[in-house]
Amino acid sequence: MEADYLKKKRILLVDDEPELLDMVVSILKQEGFQTIRTAQSVKEAIAAADDFSPELAILDVMLPDGTGFSLMKELKRRADYPILFLTARGEDEDKFMGFGLGADDYVVKPFLPKELIFRIMAILRRSYKEDNLLIKLPDSEIDFERAEVIKDGEHIALTAKEYDLLSALYRNAGRIVTIDALCEAAWGENPYGYENSLMAHIRRIREKIEANPSRPKALITVKGLGYKLLVEE
Repeated sequence: MEADYLKKKRILLVDDEPELLDMVVSILKQEGFQTIRTAQSVKEAIAAADDFSPELAILDVMLPDGTGFSLMKELKRRADYPILFLTARGEDEDKFMGFGLGADDYVVKPFLPKELIFRIMAILRRSYKEDNLLIKLPDSEIDFERAEVIKDGEHIALTAKEYDLLSALYRNAGRIVTIDALCEAAWGENPYGYENSLMAHIRRIREKIEANPSRPKALITVKGLGYKLLVEE
């Protein structure tokens, strides 16, 4: 289901109010979102983004060591993913600033939980609709909508973990995805201790997508760091 797939997206939530963070995390989890990271400052958010590779960021405007606007510029410099502002700053000038910088939406506190979820889902549908296309690799194609690989005319089903790992790699196509980030994408918020399982899953993915799994062309190991997926245009 589309909604189930979208709710697997990694969300970075940044606000300096712990109670607000707890409330929004609770709202998101009640709606089925699975992977959420929180931060309470610009510095924490940048460190989290580098480690977590978010697919959506929800930012407050006023933070203790800067603004959400400056944070957005820094996040966008690192990777291009949608940004939603969730803030008490409801003045037109602030909204114009946010949208002018490229924000996808701007929600003013206090807010209705259902409205926030609707706004988030709308952003995710717009931003990740391309996931339903066939993704071309050197020796095969990935069909995320059907959760399968097409190789030499054969349709090969992906397991749930293989799907999660390939999704994380595809969202960062051509870039290194760390071992920790891949473990978190597949096993959730407590990914430690899954390194051997990750290696086994990578091997099985290569058997499905590569002509020669021992000499991969698409799913490349970056020694000591992680993996990257090479996608053909």
